[in-house]
Amino acid sequence: MKILILGAGKMGSFFCDLLSFDHEVAVYDPDIKRLRFMFNCRRFSSIEETESFLPDLVINAATVKFTLEAFNKVMPYLPEKTILSDIASVKTGLKEFYEKCGHPYVSTHPMFGPTFASLSNLSHENAIIISEGDHLGKVFFRDLYNRLHLHIEEYTFDQHDLTIAYSLSIPFASTLVFASNMKHQDAPGTTFKRHLAIANGLMSEDDYLLSEILFNPHTPHQLQRISDKLTELKEIVETHDNERMKKFLDNVRSNLK
Repeated sequence: MKILILGAGKMGSFFCDLLSFDHEVAVYDPDIKRLRFMFNCRRFSSIEETESFLPDLVINAATVKFTLEAFNKVMPYLPEKTILSDIASVKTGLKEFYEKCGHPYVSTHPMFGPTFASLSNLSHENAIIISEGDHLGKVFFRDLYNRLHLHIEEYTFDQHDLTIAYSLSIPFASTLVFASNMKHQDAPGTTFKRHLAIANGLMSEDDYLLSEILFNPHTPHQLQRISDKLTELKEIVETHDNERMKKFLDNVRSNLK
């Protein structure tokens, strides 16, 4: 299969390394410096160069801010049969784009950012495949993710956004609140250091990505849940209510099972 990858960032490089020994792979990135270390593939720094490649599949690994822009740039140079795909963690606007693009498509979300995951061992990581999409495209990514020993779930676009609001917005918001109140510690405890490592990892992500995940329409409901629990915990602490504290902690332990 001929595969064109849009974007030579961390995830684009990861997919190039993963696919280039079994498929004919080309990578496009307008920043030629990012193509220097791309191995075993054709490298395009001009979008016009992609016209002669005639890919069977396009994997859009551009950053979230430029996902739709990257698709729109490459579309004039693609055969009609080319399957379009994205790996974006934020699907805003993609469903509408795919429905009008005139190409078969598949949308997935490998839920392992290069910041936290060990890309050499993904057996404890997850991936989502969007159910609306081309059958052959979904089979390709299911086989690929099975090779990586990922746990795979299949959701609709709407179910994906709801899941991401829960699984990303809550830890993102909680970490941001922690970090925004953080002060330097000369002798930090183990728990503090672990939270600090998570916060540093989160803040190394792209600001646009963080914003778009938090701007998910389902996020305000999740933030309200956080706010309600903080209010409840604050009341328990202020009143030194041991009975309510025990119930609160029992509920937390129950949630973690």
